[in-house]
Amino acid sequence: MIRIHFIVNPIAGHGNAPLTKEELQPYFIQGVHDLTIKVSEFKAHATELTKASIQEKADIIVACGGDGTINEVATCLIGTDIALGIVPMGSGNGLASNLKIPKKRRKALEIIRDKHTERMDVGNINGHYFFSNTGVGFDARLIKNYESSEKRTLLGYISACAITFRDIEKNTPLSIGIDGEAPIVNPFIILISNSNEMGYKLSLTPKASLQDGLLDVLIIKKIGRLKMLWLGFLILIRKVHWLKESRSFQTKEVNLKCEHSDFFDTQIDGEHNRIDNNELTISLLEQSLCVLTAK
Repeated sequence: MIRIHFIVNPIAGHGNAPLTKEELQPYFIQGVHDLTIKVSEFKAHATELTKASIQEKADIIVACGGDGTINEVATCLIGTDIALGIVPMGSGNGLASNLKIPKKRRKALEIIRDKHTERMDVGNINGHYFFSNTGVGFDARLIKNYESSEKRTLLGYISACAITFRDIEKNTPLSIGIDGEAPIVNPFIILISNSNEMGYKLSLTPKASLQDGLLDVLIIKKIGRLKMLWLGFLILIRKVHWLKESRSFQTKEVNLKCEHSDFFDTQIDGEHNRIDNNELTISLLEQSLCVLTAK
């Protein structure tokens, strides 16, 4: 018997399409697949539910939600042989898209049933895990504004982007040193990626891979408002490297130190996270997560 546990975020995708056992049953074989549905009720509840599923000897644990839900579930599965399944139900769905897991529920469930697994790298930032990307600067503030809005849609993302642009001069001065280099004053973006997509088909690191054992780092120094608009266009056409203030490289590890603060505002897989430390060490755990993907 293959025990499959579904951890569902009921408000993902506006909560308009809840997952039920009646919907799941036609895609699985009675007597072969034992299906369990668990519904998360608050932030980090998916982590608690996943830990319980591990104790209950689940063979496959499926995250049903967006990148935040996936992060909560997958964090518990690092270093185990329990396969992570994904049913994309969020707004951005960056990791699912990178893994070529379709948003059509029927096809996502077929991938889970077919049980084809691969192993992928996992990012680590001061003991917090990320699967797609993490960053400081503009994108961290953008996610903070996005989370405070009630519109978890592309339109809400654009609105949060506009607010972040408007308030950019109000931000606390920031000076960051990277691996012993001269400090970068008020960087616009420092993004560290494990995957090649952020969600909504947008990418700042189109060459990143989940399986190459390397982090893709993008640094964009302080730029003016007109350059920000130009950057927005370059993101849409995946040509960020055309911006002369940008720098990209690959590495096994990157260290950040904040000169004027004792904490970092970060985004981790599209969720705002404050890390109470003025130093960040960002590295990879290679091939440490088993994930279900299309053949």
